[in-house]
Amino acid sequence: MKRKFTAWMTLFMVVMLSFGSIVHAEGEKKTVILGTSADYAPYEFHKTIDGVDTIVGFDIDIAKEIAKDLGAELIIKDTSFDALLPELTSGRVDFVISGMNPTEERRKSIDFSEPYYAAEQSVVVRKEDALKFNTLESLEGARIGVQKSSIQESIAKTIPKANVVSLDKIPDLLLQLESERVDVVLAEYPIAKTNMDEATMAITDAKPRAENDSYAIGVRKGNEELLSSINATLERLKENNQIQKFVDEASDLAAGRTTENLNTFEFFWKYRDYYAKGIQFTLLISALGVFFGFILGLIIALMRMSGVKILKFLATAYIEIIRGTPMLVQLFIIHYSLAAFDIKFSPIQSGILTLSINSAAYLAEIFRAGIQGVDRGQLEAARSLGMTRGKAMRHIILPQALKGVLPAIGNEFVVIIKESSIVSFIGVYDIMYQAQILRGSTFAPLNPLLVAAMIYFILTFVLSKLLGVWERKLSASDNR
Repeated sequence: MKRKFTAWMTLFMVVMLSFGSIVHAEGEKKTVILGTSADYAPYEFHKTIDGVDTIVGFDIDIAKEIAKDLGAELIIKDTSFDALLPELTSGRVDFVISGMNPTEERRKSIDFSEPYYAAEQSVVVRKEDALKFNTLESLEGARIGVQKSSIQESIAKTIPKANVVSLDKIPDLLLQLESERVDVVLAEYPIAKTNMDEATMAITDAKPRAENDSYAIGVRKGNEELLSSINATLERLKENNQIQKFVDEASDLAAGRTTENLNTFEFFWKYRDYYAKGIQFTLLISALGVFFGFILGLIIALMRMSGVKILKFLATAYIEIIRGTPMLVQLFIIHYSLAAFDIKFSPIQSGILTLSINSAAYLAEIFRAGIQGVDRGQLEAARSLGMTRGKAMRHIILPQALKGVLPAIGNEFVVIIKESSIVSFIGVYDIMYQAQILRGSTFAPLNPLLVAAMIYFILTFVLSKLLGVWERKLSASDNR
């Protein structure tokens, strides 16, 4: 038992360290990491160029100039907008460019460069409501969609009696508008013009105002050297009128995106390479999460059933805390909060660790139920034959317990595959991450999600059938 446990732990360390090597694979090469939320055309967005998914936009062009002046290679990290500040403050990215306003609240946690661009705000509505919401006063009491943690969210909260709906992605907000779940969407004019469907939507004459409509680049507090270099680059670009050139080029590139009338299967086939990449990451994270969750869950179950009070207390506390908190919160704590103690995991490591820890709590209770379901007389009989408690547990009790709870274990494995989708929040390129990329780059609101749902169903259905075959084989061996 000790040798197997040692082997499992060694394998765990090897796998986790191998993923860590992904982050440091560049060795001594100087790099600078940009954090952005690439769903904000023409600022930053995904576009397929020469068959390769590429993040483009005028913010990206500016970031490339910053990296060039630093003599470094630019690495782009795409994540949700409201996760950008945690990414920056935890040291996972070096600077942030994502159409971000340098508000006083944000200045408390990060430093900002000099402003590099300013855009007017706009109100997007369904075409039939263009006259209904053509003034700021008409927005009173309306259902207003805004991007989470944005300047538009602050504007919307100042509108009397407004019902503010905050979401991460602009395509999601426009889908809410199209489906009549919100009355209007507040967005910057270039964003609205690029992303909305002009056949069904319109920009009204209402002109929301913000205290600060300018955009700046965020860096960590105290990083004066990088901030100085960024400001020097921005000054050079402004003097040469390069930023407006970048804006025009990015707008043309974004305008080249067209909505395709594909059914769900045609959509999947055309973008199958995206989903194939997502499936690889989903299966990798799910498989390792299940594997380590199984091992840890069994250990926790044995600790809870032991006669040592401290072990029993620790196991019980672990189970109650993990089951009593959302997995997404656990993921953010592991990925962002631990960085404050200089414990930094890569997104893949954080995903595997979160799934393992969460799954272990549920599997521990399943194992405990299975062990308690085995007739206690079998343990006593084994002890009377001279077997130690450990040997009796390993050779007699546990095999029977696992057979009894196999359906429950299989159900937990299926749940892990589905819940692995949360890792897309921290930038792991899983199925859901790829679906969100395609929603932004193709203007298709539903097909990317329908394909993702279909893939998850196939994965879980196949796993359920394989577990069913295994369960029947075990039952057949018992009847011989």
